[in-house]
Amino acid sequence: MIIENETVLNVNIKKMAFTLQPGEKAIDFTLPATDGNEYSLSDFEKFKYLVLFFTCNHCPYVIGSDEVTRVTAEKFAGKGVGFAGINSNSEKTYPEDSFPNMVKRMERNKFPWVYLYDESQAMAKAYGALRTPHFYVLDEKRVLVYTGRGVDNPRDTSRMTENNLDKVLNELTSGEKISVRLTNPIGCNIKWEGKDPHWMPPDACDLIL
Repeated sequence: MIIENETVLNVNIKKMAFTLQPGEKAIDFTLPATDGNEYSLSDFEKFKYLVLFFTCNHCPYVIGSDEVTRVTAEKFAGKGVGFAGINSNSEKTYPEDSFPNMVKRMERNKFPWVYLYDESQAMAKAYGALRTPHFYVLDEKRVLVYTGRGVDNPRDTSRMTENNLDKVLNELTSGEKISVRLTNPIGCNIKWEGKDPHWMPPDACDLIL
């Protein structure tokens, strides 16, 4: 897909693929969080690196891998890596993903990341989020260095054999070359407003065929 002269969150972008690609700059946003504050990219400047990941409240792939994501976030917190989760799911399509339920989930689980609400779904469209969870790793210049899955078996991490997110962050924070920059996200599709729960945009496709 090619988007020309289209404004997304007041940012003009031109994209050659549905999903933001490694080497492209992060797209700014202003989104409310469960802590009562609003956040933009500039609010994460204290972190040298930033992980944005599209997530939600109900998805079994999210729930199954949240604790592994927690361990990774805590492991790299001292190495300048910040985490921010974004819920873009329509509450009309899946009521459990409403903002009040986001607040309850954070109060219950106390995850070590900011949890943002993309009610308009503009960020999911701008970043080309395919599934939950779907990770985007940004370097110190907020250039994308990796996008895709966190682990290879997010629904049952007792069976995972590869933790891609941990590996990427280890390489990034160590100044090493990123060995794998694209993988397919594994999880439930984004729940789009006014669409069937299993619907995906016609121009959305897997990152690796």
